[in-house]
Parts: sequence; structure tokens; C-alpha cells
Amino acid sequence: MKRLMTRENAIRWAPMLVLIGLVILFTAINPAFLSQRNFARIAIAAAPALMVAIGVTFIIVMGSIDLSMEGTVGLTAVLFCFAFLATGGTLAAGAWVAIPLILLLGALIGLVNGLVHVRLRIPSFMASLAIGFVGTGAAVLVTGGDIVKIDDDTFRALLTWRIAGFPLMIYVVAALALLAWFIQSHTTLGRNFYAVGGGEELAHASGLNVRRVRIMGFVLAGVFYAVAGILQVAKLGQAESVSGANFMFISITSVVVGGVALWGGIGGIWNTVVGVLIVNVINNGMVVIGLPDFLQDGMLGLLVILAVVLSTDRRSISFVK
Repeated sequence: MKRLMTRENAIRWAPMLVLIGLVILFTAINPAFLSQRNFARIAIAAAPALMVAIGVTFIIVMGSIDLSMEGTVGLTAVLFCFAFLATGGTLAAGAWVAIPLILLLGALIGLVNGLVHVRLRIPSFMASLAIGFVGTGAAVLVTGGDIVKIDDDTFRALLTWRIAGFPLMIYVVAALALLAWFIQSHTTLGRNFYAVGGGEELAHASGLNVRRVRIMGFVLAGVFYAVAGILQVAKLGQAESVSGANFMFISITSVVVGGVALWGGIGGIWNTVVGVLIVNVINNGMVVIGLPDFLQDGMLGLLVILAVVLSTDRRSISFVK
């Protein structure tokens, strides 16, 4: 019994227990919460956020931080709309070409992000924040502050076509989450992320090209941010310069609440999935039971503090920076 009640097990299972507890709590207050329609609503809200959170998970596992997601999502979303319209306006007419183009753009933005961080030796949070501002500014520039719309019913089927009550985009997101888990757990690159996060000097001493691994992490994150941009367009049918708004808070909060350590080397994709679900269950549940928005933010803030407290061995820290 004592072996089961260890600190490591508490950290590992606490996020899932919190998620289950929230579902039970909101269901007890309002039984309408526990319905397929409401779960589908939660899943739709969580889909783009999960892609962003998965992208930033690769960065945080390396012990770095990425704050470029809002600018990247906004820019890729609006450029996807322009590319979609320029290549026919419908998937049947050839606009599907816009999808790989925007994924390549996301990878390119991630590459620039990584190069600025690694080559110029700028702290990752500052380099990525700057790239995020550039992305938002570029999105304003190309749109002129306007909204760009897509009316293709085939593309919007990602939201409107349902299987077992859930939109097609949920199954796409689930497949991409499995792909991310495979990269994390079954590829050399994924293992290298943990090696860098577990100790950069040790990883370098073992012959690992740490700079290359960091750059590849940012490239991979950029691809997932671009996926989030495309899903935002599929969900809303439009894009604008602020399409990526609030993703920074949601993604970082989700990753931390899910149990991914901010100093790197601990946690992974499934922690992030649980974290995203916790955040979206809180947001949805408080709406269902009629509580105001500021209480949602307050609860999320308390959960972040609790998650960091549980995952940090403060006896080994002489001073918190």
C-alpha cells in the first residue's frame, strides 16, 4: 500500500483523478453535463487547442518554452484561407493543395523560431515571443484587419459530418495525437527530446547534437500549430489576424495541469491530452452550471499552482527564480 501512495504515483495519476472528479462534480450539479451532445461540444472546443498544446509539449519536454503559438496559428489560418481560395475555393477544385502548403509554412516558422533561439543564443521564451508578434503583425498586414471566409461544404464537413455523434475533426485530432505519441515514444527524435530535457550538458557529452534537436523540436511544434490554424478555419469557416488569440494561455495551462514538468524531461503527450480535457471541462462545466467567466480563470489559475506544487521537489530548490 505504501508503495502505491508514493509522490511519483500521485503526480502521475493526479491529473486523471482531477478530470474524473470534475466530470462527477458538474454532472451532480447539472445532469445535462453528462450527455453526448455536451461531450461533443467539449471535444470541438478542445480540438485546435490540443494541437497547439501537443506542439508546445515537445518544446517543454526539452526544457525550453515556446510563446509563438498565437502568432503562428493566426498567420497560418489566414494564409490557409487565402491559399484555399486561390487554388480553387473547394477541395474538389484542387484547394486541398493549401493543406500541405500551410503545414510547410508552419514548419518554416518553427525553423526560424528555432534558429533565432539556437543560433543567436536568445532565450527560447524571448525568441518565440518575438516570432509570435511577427506572425500576428504579418496576419494583420495580409488581411488588412478583415475576415477571410471559406464556404466549401466539403472542407466544413470536418465540423458538420458526424460519426457516432462526434465531428470528423475529432477523429482527425485523435489520429494526430496518436502520431505525436508515436514520435515521442518510438522515434530517435522523441527520445532525444527527453535526453535534452533531462540534462543538456549530459546529452551533449554523450554525442547528441543538442542544437539540431532543439531546432527540430521547434519545427515539429510549428507543424502542429499550423494544424491548429487549419482546424480553426474548419470550425469557424473563417480566419482573421486574431484567430490564435488565447492559445498561449490555454496551451501552457493545459500542459502544466496535465503533469508535464516545465523544467523538461518529465511528462508527455498523454499528460497534455488530459490537461486539455481538464481545461475544457472546466470551461464548459462552469457555463453549464451558470457561473461567470472570471471564476473559470480563477479555477484554472489555482490548478496551475497546484500542479506545479505537486510536481516540484521544493526541498531540492534553494531559491525559486
